Amino acid sequence: MADYRTIRTATGTSAAQIDEGLRSHMNKVYGTMSIGMLLTFAVAWAIGTSPELLGIFRDPATLQPNILGWIVMFAPLIMVFAFGAAINKLSAAGAQLFFFAFAAVMGLSLSWIFVAFTGFSIAQVFLVTSIAFAGLSLWGYTTKKDISGWGSFLIMGVIGLVVASIINIFLGSPAIMFAISILGVLIFAGLTAYDTQNIKNTYLQHAAHGDSEWMGKAAIMGALNLYLDFINMFMFLLQLLGNRE
Repeated sequence: MADYRTIRTATGTSAAQIDEGLRSHMNKVYGTMSIGMLLTFAVAWAIGTSPELLGIFRDPATLQPNILGWIVMFAPLIMVFAFGAAINKLSAAGAQLFFFAFAAVMGLSLSWIFVAFTGFSIAQVFLVTSIAFAGLSLWGYTTKKDISGWGSFLIMGVIGLVVASIINIFLGSPAIMFAISILGVLIFAGLTAYDTQNIKNTYLQHAAHGDSEWMGKAAIMGALNLYLDFINMFMFLLQLLGNRE
């Protein structure tokens, strides 16, 4: 874990300057993530509450996706991999634009929830997720415990969830879906704390370099990671706690 005193000794940068820069960096991470969340739910609500628009992607009666619906469903996953591969070639402004485009596409893929679940239960689960996310992120930011070792196990868990979810698309087993949802909540709860600490430590390790372009892209990448943690935790909790229409 990065240490303020080490950075100050090596570079002459004061702890106060580092602390101020870190607060600014984290504010940009959370601010960008919040805008992405608002964009996602605005798009999802606009599509999900319009039978005509939703019908472009899914059967209005069964909610089964058509060809375009399948493309929209897997597009966010493809975009995440593309973003990771292209981040070094993008400017900070380009990375931010890509993130907002990703958030809008995610909204398209989630629009069906406004038909499948009651509006009250969506709002209720969103509130529960927000409280849980805030607590976990705050713990990850403030804890003195080094949780960097969680990363490899949590990523393996995510891969397992993706594989199990794809398989269950064809099996349609409620029992498997229940187990996936329980594990999903636990894994993304852990990732929320892990990613928050990682964003903080990454900033501290590069605090004295003064590379504003890198800092800007690092903030967007951090926002994307926390955004994915929130969205996935929300969706798994919705499967567990949501009241269906």
